[in-house]
Amino acid sequence: MAELQEVQITEEKPLLPGQTPEVAKTHSVETPYGSVNFTVYGTPKPKRPAIFTYHDVGLNYKSCFQSLFQFGDMQEIIQNFVRVHVDAPGMQEGAPVFPLGYQYPSLDQLADMIPCILQYLNFSTIIGVGVGAGAYILSRYALTHPDTVEGLVLINIDPNAKGWMDWAAHKLTGFTSSIPEMILGHLFSQEELSGNSELVQKYRNIVTHAPNLENIELYWNSYNNRRDLNFERGGDITLKCPVMLVVGDQAPHEDAVVECNSKLDPTQTSFLKMADSGGQPQLTQPGKLTEAFKYFLQGMGYMASSCMTRLSRSRTASLTSAASIDLNRSRSRTLSQSSESGTLPSGPPGHTMEVSC
Repeated sequence: MAELQEVQITEEKPLLPGQTPEVAKTHSVETPYGSVNFTVYGTPKPKRPAIFTYHDVGLNYKSCFQSLFQFGDMQEIIQNFVRVHVDAPGMQEGAPVFPLGYQYPSLDQLADMIPCILQYLNFSTIIGVGVGAGAYILSRYALTHPDTVEGLVLINIDPNAKGWMDWAAHKLTGFTSSIPEMILGHLFSQEELSGNSELVQKYRNIVTHAPNLENIELYWNSYNNRRDLNFERGGDITLKCPVMLVVGDQAPHEDAVVECNSKLDPTQTSFLKMADSGGQPQLTQPGKLTEAFKYFLQGMGYMASSCMTRLSRSRTASLTSAASIDLNRSRSRTLSQSSESGTLPSGPPGHTMEVSC
């Protein structure tokens, strides 16, 4: 378990005034299920958890999260927390292709690697941010290690195992579609793929021409063979920490996230459905997601003095582009703001904060 290298990160976007390039330290640790690479930004802050990310299939930590964490308004957050970005085995840049017959870890086993990372770093608690398969992995970890997870931001989570109909459809699709096409259908909606925007073109090129495509297929197979998380509202199997569920309107995983929301504790769960964000809201709407993340952190007692330029004024994750955000949160009151009237309606307390912006 040795530190591999220390590298200087060159920002792809121009730095803001007063902003300096971050130094990343890349590490690798051995676990019972093989080695895993992760990159640490910043230094640990006293009495604060680490932000701990896990990416989706077809991506690595940079292609999944760089747009979000390099966003201007995100800088206030990353100055207050150390963060750890995990690359699933074989997904890091320059990863060699696994030998033929290599047994890739299951998603449960990938979750079981996380304690080795935290022990190596001597970190006691985390706030997890996961997308797709990464959201599942962090949820599985939180179920088995609830005392080490202070909060979760789960984007595009599908907590259910594939049923027989899903399995049959997946097999049938495999006869007519390539692995890159199936993964792109997992990442983006059909409307996005048909529209073939610059973003979709970029990620189509990333997945199709990935030098480690064989490794990506192994991660993809593990995701499709995941077990059911068996969440049950009011039952013993549930997430104990505050959770923010995020999905784009009309995204491939919208129904799965809605169902997940119905199974979690409403007093601990927020549901953020973002319009005009497609299948990857952390890439298409980093501003909205950053504002919601700040609000989420404030609800956990962190960054109380943060300048919430939009959220604190309107109690929304409102930005200038048209969007509709539902934050289903069980609280003692309901905040419902109309973009037409800009007033708070009267009425009995409820469980939904509904915002049109």
